[in-house]
Parts: sequence; structure tokens; C-alpha cells
Amino acid sequence: APGALPGLLLLASALQTSFSASSPQLSDEETYSAHMPEHLRCDACKAIAFQMQEYLAKAESKRPKGSEALSESEYMDVLENSCSQSWDKYGVKEVNGVKHFAGPGLKSQENLTVMMMGGPWPARLYKMCQDYLGEFGEEQLYEEYRRRPDALEGFLCYGRRRACTRTDGTKGRNIVKEKQLQSEL
Repeated sequence: APGALPGLLLLASALQTSFSASSPQLSDEETYSAHMPEHLRCDACKAIAFQMQEYLAKAESKRPKGSEALSESEYMDVLENSCSQSWDKYGVKEVNGVKHFAGPGLKSQENLTVMMMGGPWPARLYKMCQDYLGEFGEEQLYEEYRRRPDALEGFLCYGRRRACTRTDGTKGRNIVKEKQLQSEL
């Protein structure tokens, strides 16, 4: 695949154990599309929610005790800045043949992986983040954050027709959550 890195062999000499990992093999859609591929949208949404939450918490922590709430212009700037960051700490990794985003705020699936960073990912994260600002608006996002700061991911990413939810069309069951529960059992 274009831009793919050759396999990487790591030796842990203290343990006398060898591990191998290779860079993710990207499809044409993952390599060339201007949009975030569907199978990575949930991870991307979680990364965006995490960054929004971090930026808002940092801004509020700078306020005097008792007046932590941000003004409209402040939270609008903070949320815009959360989207306009470089997104350089995020990348794609492949674990057991499944591609995932990795970076701050995302659960790591495995300690030893090769992560592909840069390329189209920062621009796609920026675009998705901007889409969320347009869809929900800064005021609603900040209200949700103020109501339950640790639940911004749930608000943005889960629910009907959101990035982390797919329904089967019959009873509206959340297939993603059911599969997560099954894998935890």
C-alpha cells in the first residue's frame, strides 16, 4: 500500500522475547478520502469529545473560584480552539486486523502497536470537529458540558444516528453497545 511502513521487529532483550508489529495497511478510502471513514468515526468522535472536554476544563480552571462558568465569547473561542489544534497526537493503529484511532482520551487496545500519524487524519479530525460545532452549536455543547462534564462523549457520540451507534432497523437496538458487552463477557 502507498505510504505503508515496512514491518518492525522489536526485541525485548531483558525478557529475551521478540514481538513484531507492522504499520496498518490502509485502504484507498482510508488513504485518499477527504472524509473520515465510517469505521473510524466512533473513535474520532471520542477523541474530539475528549479534546473539547479538556479545553473547557482548562479554561474553567483559570477562572476565579465560584465563577468557573465561561462567558459566551470565551466558550465559543475555547471550542473553536479545541477544533483548530494540530491533532498530531492521534493516529491509526491496527490490532488483530481491526483499525482504530489511538491517542489521548482513547482506550489503548494493546501496548505494542505501530501507529500511523499525520497524513489525512488531522484534517479529517478538524473537519469532524467543525461539523459538530455546526450541528450542535457551541452553546448547546457548553450547556451539556456544564451539566455533566464527563458525559460530553455520550452526548456527542452515542444516541440515534450518532458516530458510535448503529441500529438494526427493527427494534432500534444499539448493536455497537451489544457487541461491546459481548466482548467484555
